[in-house]
Amino acid sequence: MRKVYLDNVSTTSLLSEVRQVMMPFLSETFGNPSSLHDWGDAARQAVEVARTQVARLIGANAEEIIFTGSGTESNNFAIKGLALAQQNKGKHVVVSGIEHFSVLQSARTLEKWGFELSLVPVDKYGVVDPEDVRKSLRKDTVLVSVMHANGEVGTIEPIGDIARITRENNVVFHTDAVATAGTIPVDVKELGVDALSLAGNQFYGPKGVGALWVRKGVRIMPLLDGGVQEGGRRAGTEN
Repeated sequence: MRKVYLDNVSTTSLLSEVRQVMMPFLSETFGNPSSLHDWGDAARQAVEVARTQVARLIGANAEEIIFTGSGTESNNFAIKGLALAQQNKGKHVVVSGIEHFSVLQSARTLEKWGFELSLVPVDKYGVVDPEDVRKSLRKDTVLVSVMHANGEVGTIEPIGDIARITRENNVVFHTDAVATAGTIPVDVKELGVDALSLAGNQFYGPKGVGALWVRKGVRIMPLLDGGVQEGGRRAGTEN
């Protein structure tokens, strides 16, 4: 009996072309990108090429890309790191009720750390009304997060309209684009957001690789202590 895989919402298969590109780095080109020798140089160059490719995918600058271990880590980093970095302004965050569990749980963790949380409802189609976001904003709001699209029902949110509202109110805006990056066109300049999450395994790349784009000039607090990888924003040897 032939099996048919119908769970791309959870993860996609690894393309053979991707596997071929990866193989040298699982064997002879195994150096630590932080090491000052030929093996390290080769690994570091590969990481920077990948960073440029990811940036090109979403219309960003390479230095704004932070590699992570998954889409879940990217969302955790965005929600916690962005909120903590802006807490001198206030401790109120806004997320939609349809977000991925990694966003919702990160927001709940912020509540335990003294932040206040507002959940924006969605209509019967899963769409967030930008005016509901506007009504949720307060003087002490420091972060809004609304996903680009829902991976289960396919709803694409009005991110551009929400971004105009957050800009007017000087609030940092994050979107989870794990379900869309690499699947439909995603351009951070057109969306107008300040931070965006994505994950390689959602568009035929390997598991254990994610990325977070943070607009230049937007402050984010590192969550991992250790080395100065990823511009000092995420410690740990790169994958």
